[in-house]
Amino acid sequence: MRKSIALAALPALILGLAACRGTSPSEQPAAGGTETVTIMVGGLDKVIYLPAKLTEQLGYFKDAGVNVELKSEPSGADAETMMLAGQVDGVVGFYDHSIHLQAKGKCVQSVVQFADVPGEAEVVATAKAATITSAKDFAGKKLGVTSPGSSTDMITQGLAVKGGVQRSQYTIVKAGAGATFIAAIDNGAIDAGMTTDPTIAKLTSTGKAKVIIDMRTEEGTRAALGGLYPGASLYMPCDYVAAHKAAIQKMADAFVKTLKFIDTHTAAEIAAKMPADYAGGDSALYVQSINDSKGMFTADGVMPADGPQTVLDVLKASNPDVQAAASIDLARTFTTEFVKAAS
Repeated sequence: MRKSIALAALPALILGLAACRGTSPSEQPAAGGTETVTIMVGGLDKVIYLPAKLTEQLGYFKDAGVNVELKSEPSGADAETMMLAGQVDGVVGFYDHSIHLQAKGKCVQSVVQFADVPGEAEVVATAKAATITSAKDFAGKKLGVTSPGSSTDMITQGLAVKGGVQRSQYTIVKAGAGATFIAAIDNGAIDAGMTTDPTIAKLTSTGKAKVIIDMRTEEGTRAALGGLYPGASLYMPCDYVAAHKAAIQKMADAFVKTLKFIDTHTAAEIAAKMPADYAGGDSALYVQSINDSKGMFTADGVMPADGPQTVLDVLKASNPDVQAAASIDLARTFTTEFVKAAS
């Protein structure tokens, strides 16, 4: 926490000065006149957000002529908050935030759609596997999510409603991801929870948990949520998108190139390009986690045609803010302008 605050101190000062001029820090060109864009990733080491770091590792940002600073915040909800506060220019997180934020009167757009499914799974502690086999069994249980308001929370609510269980009937627990989520399973703080790879692979390979709802594939997502549920994306405030089209196009060029790399290379080849510490000391397990989730990524960054409506349907059934909104204009929650130009 103190480290995050320390890292944010200097950008916050710059942002304060920029606000006085009515400009954002990304309007300050880096050395050589290259525009700098700051992106907060809801967990850089999560496989669902692999395209962000992989693009940097492959040198595609540099090739495209844009300077992208990647920062990491474990919770997508917290990353969203930092973007709204003007501390970063955009977020690599779930598309559903764009709909949720519109319901709260804010305009945010997905400009590159990395995945057309969540890439997440509901896992249950092995000791509780006999009594929790589906969302119908959520009543009376402690369910782990990254944090309240995160996409894992919103999807959990959607699954519960589809299973006939209301929000008041179960307890949401902030379990984080990675080591903290695994610890929550180990010490009984949660009975089940939603997480991503490589956490899923670590839990299942050690026998600590079992997958009961798998949304890492199109088939599993359609079965769980009734259609494609676009997950990982790069989303940004609409006014930023309108003012920085050149820089966003360069990022889109880089990201689409990475998505094509993922589509045409094996999990082992992809893992070899990532920082060594992302494997957590078990390279074979890391390759497995990429292989298990690799199918969730789009090959071109384009939003799936039926995806936004599925997300809206899920949120309408479970999210109070979306339920209270007079209307939701899905066309304003994403754009394919940049990725289609990249293709």
